[in-house]
Amino acid sequence: MKKKTLPREAGVMLHLSILFHSTTIFGAMAFIFSYNTIKGIQASYERRYPVVTTFAYFGYELPMKKRLDLIKQAGFDGAMLWWSDDFANADYRSAPAMARKIGLYVENIHTPFDHINNLWFDNLDGNTLTNNFLRMIDDCAEYDIPTMVVHLSSGDNPPPLNRLGLERIKRIVEKAEERNINIAFENLRRHEYLEYILDNIVSPRAGFCYDSGHQHCRTLHVDLLSLYGPRLMALHLHDNDGYISGAGAEDQHHLPFEGTIDWAVVMGKIAQSGYTGPVALEAVNKRPEDMPPEVFLQLAYERAKKLEDLLHREI
Repeated sequence: MKKKTLPREAGVMLHLSILFHSTTIFGAMAFIFSYNTIKGIQASYERRYPVVTTFAYFGYELPMKKRLDLIKQAGFDGAMLWWSDDFANADYRSAPAMARKIGLYVENIHTPFDHINNLWFDNLDGNTLTNNFLRMIDDCAEYDIPTMVVHLSSGDNPPPLNRLGLERIKRIVEKAEERNINIAFENLRRHEYLEYILDNIVSPRAGFCYDSGHQHCRTLHVDLLSLYGPRLMALHLHDNDGYISGAGAEDQHHLPFEGTIDWAVVMGKIAQSGYTGPVALEAVNKRPEDMPPEVFLQLAYERAKKLEDLLHREI
């Protein structure tokens, strides 16, 4: 008896039907899996993303581990680290692991700025300084730190802006691009240096660290947040009483709301810039004998949360 077979056309249609349904089922399963995975990652990221951070030196000569423990106990989500052995910081290379072990996010490092004006001089010290920055980019990559903060000048009368300084900074940014590290240039007494670099170097790895205290006491006439807000990579939020002629100590690093900065205006401009990073304090108690570090950090955390509220109110 001859075995019955489906016509060729019917066989092809059946094969295509099975393939379609299989593909549809597996495609739907893959879509559901991918969607749930992405949502899970997003939810996890939102839970863990740092909200408020502070500089790991806040005025008290304590071992690094003790300072980080106190920062965590006060409620902060992360810390910014000074990347040298200054500020009672001999074990600075151990700090990232110490911070992460207790659940603190390492937001960025602040690079040393001693003799920073050599960036603009044609001398061996300028070359050494440039190489030090290149090495610190490698450090950031090694220790999994996404951003480093850099000063561009020092004092009221730094060297003139010049091509040599620009080319050195370009080398630093190019290395940062290779290692996927952000370079956040900080506003200081002379805003022209920040503007010169950010206007001449357009890179996703070259951005702006906004220091509220420096702006308020030295360059209040320049709206830096409107100019460079879209390139914000880091914040240094602290307060002072503004410029005081002849005082020479205007950069007081008070806790927010203890000086004369209009924080509603500042946080409003930060919100308008599209910045989504942490609210980061750089406040320092310059009279540590008057207050235990636990009390100071608790006040700092409360002020940081007030700034966060202002930021979200504007958003």
